[in-house]
Amino acid sequence: MVSKKLKVASGVKQLDQLLDGLYIGDNVVWHDEAGSLAAVFCLNFIQASQDQKKPIIYVSFDRSPKNLLDKLGELAWNQQLIILDCFTFGKGAGSIVFLKFYEKDESDLPCRIVRVDEPRDVDRVMDALYGIHEDLEGDVRFVFESLTGMQDLWGGEQHLVNFYSHSCPRLYELNTIAYWIIEKKAHSASVRAQINQIAQVAIDLTVKRGKTLLTILKAEKRHLDTLNKPYHYWLKDLKITFDLEKSSAGWFGLGLRLKKLRTKRGVSQSELAKLVGVTPSTISQVESSLIHPSLPALLKMAEVLEVKVSSFFQESSKTPSKVIFSSGDAVDVKLPNMSEESIHTRLLTSVDFESKVEPYMIEIPPDKALPSHFFIHKGEEIGYLLSGKLQLKLEKAVFTAHANDVIYLTSEIPSRWENPGPETARLLWMKIK
Repeated sequence: MVSKKLKVASGVKQLDQLLDGLYIGDNVVWHDEAGSLAAVFCLNFIQASQDQKKPIIYVSFDRSPKNLLDKLGELAWNQQLIILDCFTFGKGAGSIVFLKFYEKDESDLPCRIVRVDEPRDVDRVMDALYGIHEDLEGDVRFVFESLTGMQDLWGGEQHLVNFYSHSCPRLYELNTIAYWIIEKKAHSASVRAQINQIAQVAIDLTVKRGKTLLTILKAEKRHLDTLNKPYHYWLKDLKITFDLEKSSAGWFGLGLRLKKLRTKRGVSQSELAKLVGVTPSTISQVESSLIHPSLPALLKMAEVLEVKVSSFFQESSKTPSKVIFSSGDAVDVKLPNMSEESIHTRLLTSVDFESKVEPYMIEIPPDKALPSHFFIHKGEEIGYLLSGKLQLKLEKAVFTAHANDVIYLTSEIPSRWENPGPETARLLWMKIK
């Protein structure tokens, strides 16, 4: 029997109303347009965690310990707060200016600070992070500042995605709540989409016409009518107040459905914009329910995504059931960071069909290798190898599948696929939500 996840407060009462609270296991991603908007939500989260007497691990890539302690103020004076310092030997480059901080007597510090001496090594960061967690009891809270700082230090999006895609499922299983901050403009749309796909909760923070707006992009296992609707809020010190009465209700949820259909096809905002004949900003604003598309643009979107226009307005639960899908219903799907020469993927049902299982036909030509898994997915997946031969790498182990073998994944994510055989490998793959 699966235990029901415990609901806890975020520290911001009106956010809890919009989000239906936080749940143990949630990875919450904050897409921060200005780079400074998420801080107050993190401080309220830390305050709420302290009130609940929960341990907090604050992972800092962007601030020195001294700077971070100044930012936290009174919140730093907490024995259950642990700062994982990935700055001093990261962006701080081991400068004597930052190392002087550690000449202090530890008993003079308001909280525990753990320095990572090789933060450029992703494995060392993970070892330090989970090593600290092992010594703590109960549900632990995390703040990661920030995904952008990690990418800057590790020198590329793929290292960031690999760290995030391995950490989120693990943190979920460890019954934690984690806040992840990402500077929206510093990352490609593809990476942001991959990050959102794994997260349980994704929230966008932006400034438009002088107003700060919060939009809930994703909230798993919650039946909300607040998704994809921008809510104006304002600050007074640490207090956050929402203007719930005047919030935009969006256009029948069109933005959210457009985003789901686009992501399912593996089409980026930039690609869709080019095919429709609008700017990427237009697509972004439509998906955020900030503007409405013109009728010609809407028709073109439906044509590009190979769906009916009604799919943008119809709730999935109201979509008529379908028993048989013909070959004409199948559509080609682009996989992020995958060469079209190395893999061909088709979704075997129509894009606008909602179900708990998504079936794909995957073909990998001879002597081709993939540097990561097909999907970033936290659920179960199962495949049947129709023909050919495939090798997959899970952590340090390599497994070989032959024709008529079944491949079953739970929370594991292969880091590599390869077709070492002389013929194209054809794989029927099921992604289970």
